[in-house]
Amino acid sequence: MNTMKRGSESPLPLSLPPRGLSREQAAAYVGVSPSLFDMLIKDGRMPGPKRINSRVVWDRLKLDVAFEALADTDAGNADDEWKAAI
Repeated sequence: MNTMKRGSESPLPLSLPPRGLSREQAAAYVGVSPSLFDMLIKDGRMPGPKRINSRVVWDRLKLDVAFEALADTDAGNADDEWKAAI
């Protein structure tokens, strides 16, 4: 299921992604499950949400910054980790 899709009811054009994302959308945006996303927030690797009245949303631009700050896996270890996963 792609949670980033917007139906025809969205007032935004497809070329303009939403700035505020739900928890599920934010997790999908950075490529992890919602439960792992919660852990990343708890340990400070991902930003916390903003509250807009009763809504809780994550700033897509802050997610970009946090994602960029995550450590890269060097090429040698990435191959080993991938082989171990299959």
